[in-house]
Amino acid sequence: MTPAIVVLTDFFALANRALSYAAGLAVPLKAHLVLLHVRHDGLLSPEEYSHKAARRDEKQLQQELNKLASSQPVPAEVEISEDFLPEAVAEAVRHHQPQLLVLGRPGTAVAPMEVVTGAAMDLLRAVPYPLLIVPTVGWGDFPPRKLVLAVDGDEFTLFDNQGIMAQLLSALNATLTVLYVTNQKDPGAAAGHRIRHAIHKSGLEELTQGRAPHMVYHTHAKDGILLGATELNADLLVVVARRHSLLGSLFHRSVTAQLISESAIPLLLLPAQD
Repeated sequence: MTPAIVVLTDFFALANRALSYAAGLAVPLKAHLVLLHVRHDGLLSPEEYSHKAARRDEKQLQQELNKLASSQPVPAEVEISEDFLPEAVAEAVRHHQPQLLVLGRPGTAVAPMEVVTGAAMDLLRAVPYPLLIVPTVGWGDFPPRKLVLAVDGDEFTLFDNQGIMAQLLSALNATLTVLYVTNQKDPGAAAGHRIRHAIHKSGLEELTQGRAPHMVYHTHAKDGILLGATELNADLLVVVARRHSLLGSLFHRSVTAQLISESAIPLLLLPAQD
């Protein structure tokens, strides 16, 4: 049984880059795709959600999605859910135990960023699985070869289902660089030791292959992360999503939420236990 990648996007959009990206990853990862169509969701099914008269009947919907699945470069199956997004994904996770969830991020003309960040928050709360958010526009490099992991310097513990990082690095022959943003112009050697200790405790140290952390001075964490990603020519940005930020009402103003809205390159969120 091959591992699964669950894809969450508007499958009837003209530019379906999230599905293409997921399929492109599935080939080297030797995974199959699960196309999860959530009918009662304004982000994933905008036409059906906004215009009930435009809803396809069950047979037509199944046929169109099956046709899309059969055109993928890896085996793909279709699941249609009448549940709301968190419940639909939780059920898919229970059934498939996927290695990755992939969420399409449409442009602001299609969906306000608050809708996208809200969907990501709901998913990370309901199912603490790696979540890859793929923008519709703004990026071009594939497959990703330069992964950048942004950290805050504090220790973190990932869930047991976070093997996707090692799998991506191996399958794509990619590199991983740790990025740390500080508001101190001269953080000193202690900052480097602190970051290395946090990475060591997380179990990700060997994935960096001894690369020194890349430090960026900036007064705003989000802007510093995006600047650092540009300096490192990153084509995939990785961020640890701490549980306390997901549960609080301030999530929409958090650095994670800002990156979901503004990252021009695909963003991989790794939920942490703390």
